[in-house]
Amino acid sequence: MDSAENLGQMAAHLGLDLVAVTLLTFGVFYPRHRRRELVPAYLALNVALFAVVSALASAGGNGGLALGFGLFGVLSIVRLRSDAVQHQEVAYYFITLVLGLLCGLPGLDLPVAAGLAAVLLLVMYGADHPRLFAGDRRAVITLDAVYREETALRAELSRRLGEPLGWTVQEVDYVRDLMVLEVRFRQPEPSERAGEFIRTAPRRRTTRSRTPAPAPQKETV
Repeated sequence: MDSAENLGQMAAHLGLDLVAVTLLTFGVFYPRHRRRELVPAYLALNVALFAVVSALASAGGNGGLALGFGLFGVLSIVRLRSDAVQHQEVAYYFITLVLGLLCGLPGLDLPVAAGLAAVLLLVMYGADHPRLFAGDRRAVITLDAVYREETALRAELSRRLGEPLGWTVQEVDYVRDLMVLEVRFRQPEPSERAGEFIRTAPRRRTTRSRTPAPAPQKETV
């Protein structure tokens, strides 16, 4: 009877985990970022962590070892920080791991796990909303000059990109006279005359000549 109850409890936690990670992946992440290659990574990582944590908790009789393993997996997310994986994608990795950890602990009541999973989903939905800081952008640019004064550099970035919020100098080359910067800027709002790039030439008014055409000459035989 105990084994049947444990199996039913594990199945309920697994269903909660699958629902939560599906909402996170297909309801929030993919519609906003369109990174198809990360979808199987999120799903596989979540389900794998759930399976390992559940197995360790069942074998150990308590959740101490499973919790330690889950925390180790959560902390190892720092190694995923690279140029190919953006910071918001790392945040989705973190939420995926935490969902697998919460839902995989059999000692945690199902309503408590469901409430914590709902909080995580709501926080991620709001923190990565497209309307939040919609004008902020990030770009890596190369300037064909080396600016020593911050005022001149800020003016040049404002002219090219918009209001600079901050930048990091990645490379300075005095031989080729260029700078490579990672710039965080606020995109300027489109002006009212932004669409007036193509001007149509005015139509020339053609006037018909009022001079009568010469009458055909009659031939005399």
